[in-house]
Amino acid sequence: MNLNLPDKVTLIEVGPRDGFQFEKKIVPTNLKVEIISGLVEAGLKDIQVTSFVHPDVVPQMADTEDLLKRLPKRKDVHYCGLVLNKKGVERAHLSGMQHIEISISASDTHSRKNAGMPFEKAMETGKEMIRLAQEYKMEIRAGIQCAFGCVYEGRISEERVLKISKDFLKIGIQTLAISDTTGMANPLSIHNLTKKLTPEVANTPVVLHLHDTRGLGLVNVMAAMECGVTRFDTALAGMGGCPFVSGAAGNIATEDTAYLMKSLNIETGIDISKVAKCSQKLEDFFRKKFPGKMHRLIRSKGYQPIN
Repeated sequence: MNLNLPDKVTLIEVGPRDGFQFEKKIVPTNLKVEIISGLVEAGLKDIQVTSFVHPDVVPQMADTEDLLKRLPKRKDVHYCGLVLNKKGVERAHLSGMQHIEISISASDTHSRKNAGMPFEKAMETGKEMIRLAQEYKMEIRAGIQCAFGCVYEGRISEERVLKISKDFLKIGIQTLAISDTTGMANPLSIHNLTKKLTPEVANTPVVLHLHDTRGLGLVNVMAAMECGVTRFDTALAGMGGCPFVSGAAGNIATEDTAYLMKSLNIETGIDISKVAKCSQKLEDFFRKKFPGKMHRLIRSKGYQPIN
């Protein structure tokens, strides 16, 4: 096989934010600290640990400031928080958070449901948030939701996603995240968008945030790597989803993605078994099965490491 694949990829763990907030049962702060510490021990260097939102809206994130005080501090580990408005940026700054993500939807309908505002207003709000974060000298990741399609509006044009990307890049960001929020991407749409995006981003890193709603998550990872993408959001056990997307499924699983990379001799620096232990603790806590595969295979003693 003549595959154009990288030697190394970076997996960015989003389960403690994207995964936890999708669950109704509140995760105690002690367990959050235990899980995130376990992920750090497993080799994850970039972890999205929380969102700065009103606790009445997302009760899972009510302990944000307390959580951040209790997380293990390591120079080689970056914790990130999602912010939805300028007040969130202020809270992130006061808590000492150095890495934040602002995210807007390329779909007007999804934006109204998810953020409570039309696309144009959300875009302007996003720019204001970026300017404020720049004043605080924060590392900024800007995300584009529904980049590959919307369950309400159907196909989202590549030109629209490229225009949003250019606007973000022009104002000044450190990372651009392209999200398949509804899980509508396929290898062809991944190829077409990333090939058009590559000349625009110059040296700005691009992250793909993929959901496995239609079972194409890891297939899309392969297509993206062929196009030069080397950074992917993942969630332990395949947790996550979007409450404003009917039939939404979780993110691609951290363990499954790391196993794919290991099978291709691509370095991630991640200990799959240690991540799986965190996933197993969460399945026990929630008393439910998550969609990832490797953590359950490891639990059943059916996992054979690749040498």
